[in-house]
Amino acid sequence: MPSRSVVIADPVRTAIGAFGGALKDVPAPDLGAVAIRAAVERAGVRPDEIETAAMGNVVQAGAKMNPARQAAVKAGLPVTVPAMTVNRVCGSGAQAIVSAAQEILLGNANAAVAGGMENMDQAPYLVQRGRWGYRLGDGQLYDSVLRDGLNDAFSGEHSGWHTEDLVEKYQ
Repeated sequence: MPSRSVVIADPVRTAIGAFGGALKDVPAPDLGAVAIRAAVERAGVRPDEIETAAMGNVVQAGAKMNPARQAAVKAGLPVTVPAMTVNRVCGSGAQAIVSAAQEILLGNANAAVAGGMENMDQAPYLVQRGRWGYRLGDGQLYDSVLRDGLNDAFSGEHSGWHTEDLVEKYQ
């Protein structure tokens, strides 16, 4: 197999908004589309030259199917371009870039676009057991920002505390 190189060209980012601020009504795929469109334009390639897209997105509840595909299509990439949404928590955007690079290195694509997108303001509250109802007793609302994004699935603790524990242990 001939050797291939991956070039990261013209990274871009969207604005960072305050929680409940000016971007609260903008879905993550719309923010992702802004970044994809700008990255493709700055790199000097045509949208139809992009052969795959990968975008990281952690809190996906309520965002509709495959947020990366939504972002790619809204950015003007052809609907024939496959897109993959990656969830590796805080490393989701980085993993999306790695995954796109692997597609290029393996010869599956010549040009890719990748990154991450998030809007925690859009994260819904969840009602566990709400689909089938409650026979008796109270229900509980869960904040999907915490449940799906920030709290560790095993301990229930905020993942930031685990980071501090690891720093203390291995410093």
